[in-house]
Amino acid sequence: MKLNLLSLEEVMIRLSLSAVAVSLFASLASAEISFEGAADIRAEIAAMDSAVPAPAAAEAVDEKGILTDWLFGKPAPKGPAEWTIMVFGNGKNDLEPFLLKDLNEMEKIGSTDKVNIIVEAGRIAGYDATDGDWKGVRRYRMTKDSDTRKVSSKVLADLGDKDMGAYQSVIDFAKWAKTAYPAKRYMLIFWNHGAGWTKSGERIITKGISYDESSGNHINTPQMGLIMKALGKTDVVGTDACLMQMAEVNYEIKDSVEYIVASEETEPGDGYTYDLFLGPVVAMPTMTAMEVGKAAVNGYANHYDGIDQGYTQSLVKASAMNQLPALTDAFGAAVMAAKEKALAKTSRDATVNFAMDENRDLYDFVRRVVAGTKSDEVKTKGQALMNFITGSLVTHNRTRNDKGGMWSDPKEFSLAKGIAAYFPKAALGDGYNELAWARASKWDEFTLWINQP
Repeated sequence: MKLNLLSLEEVMIRLSLSAVAVSLFASLASAEISFEGAADIRAEIAAMDSAVPAPAAAEAVDEKGILTDWLFGKPAPKGPAEWTIMVFGNGKNDLEPFLLKDLNEMEKIGSTDKVNIIVEAGRIAGYDATDGDWKGVRRYRMTKDSDTRKVSSKVLADLGDKDMGAYQSVIDFAKWAKTAYPAKRYMLIFWNHGAGWTKSGERIITKGISYDESSGNHINTPQMGLIMKALGKTDVVGTDACLMQMAEVNYEIKDSVEYIVASEETEPGDGYTYDLFLGPVVAMPTMTAMEVGKAAVNGYANHYDGIDQGYTQSLVKASAMNQLPALTDAFGAAVMAAKEKALAKTSRDATVNFAMDENRDLYDFVRRVVAGTKSDEVKTKGQALMNFITGSLVTHNRTRNDKGGMWSDPKEFSLAKGIAAYFPKAALGDGYNELAWARASKWDEFTLWINQP
């Protein structure tokens, strides 16, 4: 068999017309990654395979085969999609049944030529035996299907028992997805258990996200920062996980993302309702990053409003995080100068809290202090901070009060305005001082001052 070889001139013309070629070559040219940080972080980064991985043949082919051997006489690939939405679905734990449910919700909508829905999905033995009871980690481009009992999308790769608690695994997945399915804008969703920032020892799930029971590993907060730096600018990051909408988490990733979607409180097992979120995006694929972030918040909120279940979900503008340390520092300094420690402590204890008791809503805390202070300076600095949270930082916030139950008290989530912070009631949790937020702000000093006798 002979190949239909093209002249050099023809090859160059096709290269100039190919958006995919431009995307690939640009990615390779910028593959060297530089990070600021401690020596151990540099060693980790040096060990990375920082070059963008070339997709395997089976992974590079879409349903029409237009990406295979396009240099040799086949049609040139289409231009990039509007959005590639990447879901790192770690179901290698007790959430496995919910992952399968969410994959089928994605198939209710399916990818289009304008919106790619790309998933890395992991399963483990012991939790769910449906859909063939396959194990390990697979990659998919989700396609439209009406069978809600079975994932029908084509398996693009079977990665075996890959560690989904390793941050490098997220980097590998997202780089592959961006290379194989280029788009004008990208969203990355971390799907799994989450714990925001909590003091170690309170429970097994602490300080991070994406818990892999097979490896025993999870991704901690600084590693989330490494992931996002390695990927370059990502338009939207979503955490389909509990307790992640915190100053401590957001400050770690703020420089590499435009908008952040997350929940201050725990998420029910159902998490995102993907058809309600993705349907509007596919219907209007030219949505901006803010609009896609709002669609994610609204899809979530509309579902839990419909079943009358309490929740929090908000959208944060990442660049606004740069201003937050100065405002929290000014407020904290004013409270300390006014010597209103007792007021700060009673306000903290009354502030709406979440499943992790030391995670509390930042706005509600400031509001309570401002309402009780006798200091004009505290009022001024506190009001400036509150205005910033609801004006510039949190661009969309939806909540529903929780009625409580046999094992929990009612929660007035309407008091939560979209971003939580860590309020230790004793010493700081191990590793807190290593966070970018702790280095940039004096929040740790202020919260420890509140705890002093």
